[in-house]
Amino acid sequence: MAAGATIGGRKPAAERPAASAPPRPFVQRLLGEHPTALLFIAPAVIVIVGLSVVPIVWTVLLSFKASDLITPAKWIGTANYKALQHDPAFGEAIKHTLIYTAIFVPVSTALGLLLAMALNRRIRFIGFYRTALLAPFIVSITAQGVLFSYIFDERFGVANALLDKLGLPTQGFLGDPSQAIYVIALIGIWGGVGFPLVVYLAALQDVPGELIDAASVDGARRWAILRHVILPQLWPVTIFLLVWQTLQALQLFELVYATTRGGPIESTVTIVYYIFHEAFQVFHAGYAAAVAVIVAVVLVLLAAVQLGFNAFRRRAAA
Repeated sequence: MAAGATIGGRKPAAERPAASAPPRPFVQRLLGEHPTALLFIAPAVIVIVGLSVVPIVWTVLLSFKASDLITPAKWIGTANYKALQHDPAFGEAIKHTLIYTAIFVPVSTALGLLLAMALNRRIRFIGFYRTALLAPFIVSITAQGVLFSYIFDERFGVANALLDKLGLPTQGFLGDPSQAIYVIALIGIWGGVGFPLVVYLAALQDVPGELIDAASVDGARRWAILRHVILPQLWPVTIFLLVWQTLQALQLFELVYATTRGGPIESTVTIVYYIFHEAFQVFHAGYAAAVAVIVAVVLVLLAAVQLGFNAFRRRAAA
């Protein structure tokens, strides 16, 4: 049959123009093909917006006001942010937070790696050992603070009793302004090493055994295998843990509240505890909101570093 011929006076179906689809209803164009699906996600959206987005916007607006959370707030512009530049208490809070972060982050991460390597083997009672080392991570931070408040009590604590038995001088620990922040860092490491341990333990089980076997056959010793085979495989996980632990350290509050309440002589006041003090103890809510905004910006920048590293690693692997 010749091209373009008709069948019974009609063109073949393939040559007939397709019928134009009827216009979709306005609601479908606005809400998508299945608008009823929004009913299922609406509760979650309401909770997320109500508990995260709204407080963030409210805090940012509050940071430009003078407010005590009781009387009507007064708009003062950037005065709160300017006052922070000359506030020695804010500077001390930053200092204490950085000291804690500088101790907690590298020590907890390195200790998590060492413990994970020790537990990444098949030995008797390995399940018991893993559970024992992960137990502190499960205990709440408040419970940790209460427990160690008794252990490091300068008069009746177990730590000073042990030092006395060994013939060593007793210490002030949490009651000594020169020691308190370091003792809190030690407590934080005890409770915070569990997360790096879990992550590293999972990552070690994903390291290809063929690489380790090949290095052993070539005569590499344990240190060389760790340095040139295992650690390069764990580098992405290490970056993640360093950022994550830094985020946790910068938000230190519960441990300070449960142990020293910022004392003695405000030697353990951290940034988040300073926000709590300004907002709910002296009722400088606008000033505290300005500090909270600055902390939030720092945390977002750290999260952006993590996301940027992940994007770079994916491009490099492609």
